[in-house]
Amino acid sequence: MADPYGTQGMPESVEMFLAHLELERGYSQATVAAYARDVLQFEAVLAARHLSLADPASITRRQVQAFLAELHRQGLNKNSMGRKLSALRSFFRFCARMRMISALPTEGMANPKTEKRHPDVLNVDQAFALLERDTGAEPARGAEPLRPEEERSRVIRARDLCLAELLYGSGLRISEALALDCVRLSAEDAVVRVMGKGGKERLAPLTDTAREALASWLSLRSALAPPGERALFVGLRGKRLNRREAQRSIERLCLEAGLAHSVSPHGLRHSFATHLLQAGADLRSVQELLGHARLSTTQRYTHLDLARLMEVYDKAHPKSGK
Repeated sequence: MADPYGTQGMPESVEMFLAHLELERGYSQATVAAYARDVLQFEAVLAARHLSLADPASITRRQVQAFLAELHRQGLNKNSMGRKLSALRSFFRFCARMRMISALPTEGMANPKTEKRHPDVLNVDQAFALLERDTGAEPARGAEPLRPEEERSRVIRARDLCLAELLYGSGLRISEALALDCVRLSAEDAVVRVMGKGGKERLAPLTDTAREALASWLSLRSALAPPGERALFVGLRGKRLNRREAQRSIERLCLEAGLAHSVSPHGLRHSFATHLLQAGADLRSVQELLGHARLSTTQRYTHLDLARLMEVYDKAHPKSGK
């Protein structure tokens, strides 16, 4: 049997924890693999001290602190340290529920303070420059046929624009967009059904330009996708487009649009939320569109400029004098 998380020969407590995350919590395989790496890194440090998570009750706060100190000496950034500590918290909470331990060695341990960073975001003009481009229409009647390299460029551009439209126009996560299957999506759809984090399904609206971009891409998709391939977005080898290729696709669009800097796929999703808020959308609605379980997550991913905040204050506050 395959061992996707590399836990073969590892403590049973770890295997039970990872199975809990995948089967009971509904976490994706990528998320569970990240938890596995963090917990097993701690296990490796414990092994050097002749300890193991096979006996979680023997682990004390001192060992967790020593692990964090070692990560600091290695130069690991605070965000990564915080993620690893969060993974250990989840593991020991699971052990407590399973009555493997009576006290949490991570109790009261706070994540290292970090500066909140937002991904690069486009302004509205930049977003229009990125997306309002030739979507790869057929050559005019009577025109010279395109050379093979020109035709391939036309197909790739149609794919890239369609992907960018779903990220910016519908606010999809890059993982959600790349997981879409062509057989379940048509150019006439008004919404797209996506599977978000934790296996939660939601409907994301499609803009008119997104439907146009989708129609253009679907008309050309067979040039890259072999018969039977289910993925909506495919790479040059005909297989489902991966994250690295998607990143290059967005970088290529930014370059073609003449933008001063590139933006990540997540930056397009962040731009979607930011522009909605700046146009007056309420935070709860944006939360639903983004598929966030908590409003606080939406607040971290979106920000308003000072002018908009002052406008809201002037209109709503009784002491504003307006």
